[in-house]
Amino acid sequence: MIRLMLEWDGEALPGAEEMLQRIARACVEAEGVTLPVYAQVRVTDDETIRRINREYRQTDRATDVLSFPSTHAKPQNTLGHCPEKLLRERDETGLCFLGDIILSLERAREQAAEYGHSLQREMGYLTAHALFHLMGYDHMREADKERMRAMEEKALNRAGVNRITDEELIALAKEAMQFSYSPYSHFKVGAALLSKDGRVFKGCNIENGSYGAANCAERTALFKAVSEGVTEFTVIAIAAEKSMPWPCGICRQALNEFAPDLRVIVACGDERDEATLPELLPHGFGPKQGTLEFLGKE
Repeated sequence: MIRLMLEWDGEALPGAEEMLQRIARACVEAEGVTLPVYAQVRVTDDETIRRINREYRQTDRATDVLSFPSTHAKPQNTLGHCPEKLLRERDETGLCFLGDIILSLERAREQAAEYGHSLQREMGYLTAHALFHLMGYDHMREADKERMRAMEEKALNRAGVNRITDEELIALAKEAMQFSYSPYSHFKVGAALLSKDGRVFKGCNIENGSYGAANCAERTALFKAVSEGVTEFTVIAIAAEKSMPWPCGICRQALNEFAPDLRVIVACGDERDEATLPELLPHGFGPKQGTLEFLGKE
C-alpha cells in the first residue's frame, strides 16, 4: 500500500492524481514492498525546482524531477530487500515515509511534446522514476541504470502506462493490420489508439458479406477502448499497405465524439503523414461542441 500526498503549486491536472496513485501502487508492488508507505509529491514550475536544485544539490539549473529519499538504501540492497529500514521511518500516521518528490510541470510539458505523448503519461513516468530513486535505485553505473529502467518498465506496464513514440505507435498499427479481415476489398488497415493514461488499443478493419456490417480499423480500436471504460485519447496511428489510409467520414465523426483534438498519423510503408482531427473534420459536432444544444435538447 502506498499513498501519494500531492501538492500542486498551480491548478491540478484533471485525472492526474488517480493515475499517479495507480502508478505508485504499481511501483511498490514491483519492488515487493509490503509495508504501508507514503511519499510527498510537489508539482511546481521550472523556477522553483531550479531553486531547490541549487539549494540542496548545488546545481543551478531546472530539471524535470528531484527525489529526496528518507532512507539510505542502495542499488544493491533496495527497500524491497531491507524492510527494516522502512520501519525506522514509520510515523504517527502508521505509514512509513519514503521521501519527497519535486516535479516540474513546465519541464514535463516540454518533454511530453518532444516525445509525442500526453502530459499525464510524462508525469507518470517521472513519478515512477523518482519513486524508484526513493526505494534505493540509481543510474550512475550502467548495470544499475539497466536494472532501474527495467523496474520502471515493469511498474508502468503493470499500471497500463507506457512511454511510446509515434514510430512505436505506427509499428503497433502495422501489427494490428496483419489481423485484418478484408476478403472483399483486399485492403488491409490497422490502427493503434493511444489513451491519455498511456494505454494503447489496437484494431483492424473487419469486412462482412453484407458490406454494410463492415467496420473500419479506427472504430474497432475506439470501440474496444470505450468498452473497457477508456474515453480520452491523444493520438491514433493508422497503417495500410497500398495507400495512405486517411479515416473515412464515419470514423472521423466517431473519433470526434471522444477526442475532438486528436492527432491522426497515417502510414503506408515508409511514408507517413499526419493531421489533427479538426483539420480532417472542420466544424465537427459532438458533446464537447454542444451537440445537445444543436439538437434542441438543452
